[in-house]
Amino acid sequence: MQMRLRTRLSLAYALLAVFLVVLISVLTNVFLEKQFKEYIVRQQEARNIEIVSMLSRQYDQGENRWNNSTVQNIGVSALEQGLIVKVMNPDGSTVWDAVVHNNGLCTQMIDHMAHNMTSRYPDFEGAYEVQTYPLMQDGVPIGTVDIGYYGPFYFTDNDLAFINTLNQLLAGAGLIALLLALLLGSVTAKRLSRPISKAVEIAKEIGHGHYDSRILDTSNTLEINKLTSTINELAEGLANQEKLRKRLTVDIAHELRTPLTTLQSHMEAMIDGIWQADRSRLESCHEEILRINRMVGDLEKLARYESEDLVLYKEEFDLQELTGYLLKNFEADFRNKNIAVTLQGEQALIVADRDKISQVIVNLLSNAIKYTSAEGAVAITITCEQDQIRLNVRDNGIGIAPKDLPHIFERFYRADRSRTRNTGGAGVGLAIVKAIVTAHGGTVRASSTDEEGTVFTVTLPAP
Repeated sequence: MQMRLRTRLSLAYALLAVFLVVLISVLTNVFLEKQFKEYIVRQQEARNIEIVSMLSRQYDQGENRWNNSTVQNIGVSALEQGLIVKVMNPDGSTVWDAVVHNNGLCTQMIDHMAHNMTSRYPDFEGAYEVQTYPLMQDGVPIGTVDIGYYGPFYFTDNDLAFINTLNQLLAGAGLIALLLALLLGSVTAKRLSRPISKAVEIAKEIGHGHYDSRILDTSNTLEINKLTSTINELAEGLANQEKLRKRLTVDIAHELRTPLTTLQSHMEAMIDGIWQADRSRLESCHEEILRINRMVGDLEKLARYESEDLVLYKEEFDLQELTGYLLKNFEADFRNKNIAVTLQGEQALIVADRDKISQVIVNLLSNAIKYTSAEGAVAITITCEQDQIRLNVRDNGIGIAPKDLPHIFERFYRADRSRTRNTGGAGVGLAIVKAIVTAHGGTVRASSTDEEGTVFTVTLPAP
C-alpha cells in the first residue's frame, strides 16, 4: 500500500511538473519571440532612418553635387546589413544603386534572408519590400532614397543564433526544473504517503479490535494532523465503548444474579420440602420477579427512546407548572429523608412531548433523592432565555467523581459507589434523559464536585 500510494503521488507530481514546465516554456518562448519580432521591426525602422539621415548630409548645395564616394560607402555598409539602397535626385536620375553596384550580391542576400525565415517559420509569407524616404537638407528636398529589404521583417544569422541559444537555455532550464520537480515531488510524496500509510495501518489494527493503537507521529501538514487526530479520537471512543460494553455485561449479570439466585434458592427449598410455600415466601419470590421485570422495562424504554422512529406528540405547556405538579408525587420521598426541596422560576412555555419531558423530570428528581443524604437539599430552577428554556436540578449529595462524570449519560453506566441494593436501578435513567432531550433538539449536561453535590442542566429550545 505504501509503495503504491507513494508511486501514485510521485507520478501525479511528475505529470504536474511536466505540464507546468512545458506550459511555462511555451508561454515564455511565445512571449519572448513576439517581443523579439517587435524589436526587429523597430530596429529595421531605426536603421532606415539612420541611413536617410547620413545620406541627407552628403549633398553639397553650394556646388550642387553629391559626395559620391561617401554615398557608396553608406550603400555598401547598408548592403552588408541586408538593406538594398538606391539614391536618386529630385528629377529621378540615379545617384547610386546597390543593384547596379553588385546585383549578384543583392540577389544572393535576398535569397539567404528568405531561407532564414522559411527555415524558422515554414509558413512565413515574406517578400521583398521597398520603402521610399525623402532626402531633405535645411528644409529643401535634395532627392529620395529607396531602401529595400526582406519583409515584413527578417532574421539575420546572428538573430537566428540568438533565438536558438535562447531556446536551448529555456529547454535546459525546463529540464532542470523538471528534474527538481520530480525530486521535490518524490520527497513530498514520501512525506505525505508515510503518515497516510501509518494511518491506514492503525485503522486496520483498530478494525481488528486493537483499540489501544495510536498514531504518535506528527506532520507539518494540517490535514494530515487532522486525519491522525481523528483516528486517535476514533480509537479512544471505540476503546471507551468497549469498556462500557464489558461493564454492561458485568452490570446486567450483577443485577440479574441476586434476584435469580434468591428465586432459585427459595424455589429449591420449597420443592425439597424444606420450606412451605406460604404467602410470605411467595411474596418474596414475587418481589424478585418484579425487580427483574422493572429492569427489563427500563431496557425496553431506553431502546424505544433511542430509536430513530421515536414519535413526539408535541403540545404547548408550562414547564414550571409541570415540574411543580410532579414534585407533589415525590413529597413523601423528600419527607422521609428530610430533604428540603425548592422550586424557583417563572412561567416557561415550551412546545414538547409532555409525557416524555415528565419522564426527564421524574428521572432527575429520582436521581437527586437517591444520592442526597438525609437533611440535604434539592433546588430546582427554571429560567427563560432568548431562544431556550433552562431547567437546573441541584443537590448537595455525594456528588460524582471526576473519572465518572464524562460517562454518566452512557447507558448502563453507574459509578461504583451507587452499586447498592439501596439505590438500585439498571443505570439507564440518565441515558433515557439524554435520549429524550436530544430528540427534542436540546442538550443536557452535568457538573459536580465530589462529596459536595451535582447540578444537572437541561436546555430546551424555546417556541
